Amino acid sequence: MITTIERGGDKKSLDRVVVVGGGLSGLAVASRLQQSGRELGRPVEVIVLEAKDRVGGVIATDHRDGFTLERGPDSFITNKPWALDLCRRLDLDGRLIEAQSAHRRSFVVRKGKLAAAPEGFVLMAPHRIAPVLASPILSPWGKLRLLAELLIPRREAATEESLAAFARRRLGREAFDRLVQPLVGGVYTGDPNNLSLRATLPQFLEMEKQHGGLIRAAFRHRKEAEARIETESSGARYGMFVSLEEGMGSLPKALAASLDKGTVRTNSPVRRISRSATGSGWLVEPLDGPSIEADAIVAATEAHATARLIDGCDPSLALQLRAIPYASSIIVNVAYRRDQIKHPLDGFGFVVPAIENRRIFAASFLNVKFPSRAPEGTALIRVFVGGAAQPELFDLDDEVVRQVVATELGELIGVSGEPLFLEIARHARSMPQYVLGHMELVESIRRKAAMHSNLFLTGVAYDGVGIPDCIRAAEATADAVLDRLADPGSIAAA
Repeated sequence: MITTIERGGDKKSLDRVVVVGGGLSGLAVASRLQQSGRELGRPVEVIVLEAKDRVGGVIATDHRDGFTLERGPDSFITNKPWALDLCRRLDLDGRLIEAQSAHRRSFVVRKGKLAAAPEGFVLMAPHRIAPVLASPILSPWGKLRLLAELLIPRREAATEESLAAFARRRLGREAFDRLVQPLVGGVYTGDPNNLSLRATLPQFLEMEKQHGGLIRAAFRHRKEAEARIETESSGARYGMFVSLEEGMGSLPKALAASLDKGTVRTNSPVRRISRSATGSGWLVEPLDGPSIEADAIVAATEAHATARLIDGCDPSLALQLRAIPYASSIIVNVAYRRDQIKHPLDGFGFVVPAIENRRIFAASFLNVKFPSRAPEGTALIRVFVGGAAQPELFDLDDEVVRQVVATELGELIGVSGEPLFLEIARHARSMPQYVLGHMELVESIRRKAAMHSNLFLTGVAYDGVGIPDCIRAAEATADAVLDRLADPGSIAAA
């Protein structure tokens, strides 16, 4: 036991856990540690060290002139329960807002024009055929080739397949280039030619395995969903995308506020972590200030940042962590008067296929998705630049980014005149890329990490990039920490 602190008038020896990283993962770990520790009757002391002057990592919200500016994610999905469950535990469920249903669709750029994505086409699976056949996005040949998916046999080979190879094999090259690539690229800011299907979208692999193809599986799932809706009892339900009234940044703020006083230390970058002199614990060395002894360490930073922290105690583990590639991107929040835009903005936004050779890969109409995000008579657009497919664009200076955004929006949705404002948020090496071999690499990383007693790794680098997946992994990590502290001879499960 490392420390003795005062709690409720009684002195109790507590295990100390240091969490490096105050993003959503680190905060979720700390919250679960404190809550479960108390419930199990073995509370722990938790310290969260965050290098920046705020918590939340890439999740950040600003407010300006009646606008709500999301510098990172603007919502989360509800078909995975972990984010909704956390909001309920934090008493935030009454502040959840649904994406508006009136214009719940998106567009795909084709030859410089916006065309509505076929209704029911979900990333790679057409749940309805008629909208695909009526869509101008695919040529007649492209539509026939997509329908031929019904005749494509399932792949029996056990070797790993890229997302692009899978989509081309089942749906054809045109459907991949015009629909799958931009839709997937908008989610992962990645290049589907390099992304592992098994690591990113395993449900489509399972659809082929179980049903022989995507169209068959999609229709089966659609019928099952319709039957389930008819039989389920009434109750509170949300649409696919929800956010919080004050913006997504209120989620990590609420998490931090729920922690014991003094848990979170901002402006506390960490130089390195190492074994303590006694060999029974860990030593965390901040860039400034005294070292901190800990019984357990949770690294909730990007894989490349974690590699830097542990380089001294395990160079081979650090090397493997550095092998997880990351993409950088720019999110531009730009506001206009509504009369400055010719397009009706009757959708949530648009994605841009790489074959269009443009300098943005997506844009969302935030005032359409969540009308409360902008004053009446205005439009708030989030534009995405860079990503794994165009990494060189991340290095553009701010003035060039402004010009790129003005040009692209002018050509694609008819924007004219100066914006009310334009704000740029840069996310350097923030989105991990689950490339071929990712799952084997993560398994190897975990085996190596498990050789260091009470060292735990969590975050979006490993098991999923969405907010619900991030929370699920963080809470599982916290449970593994508590199990290990209760039984030091056990093998870490996280």
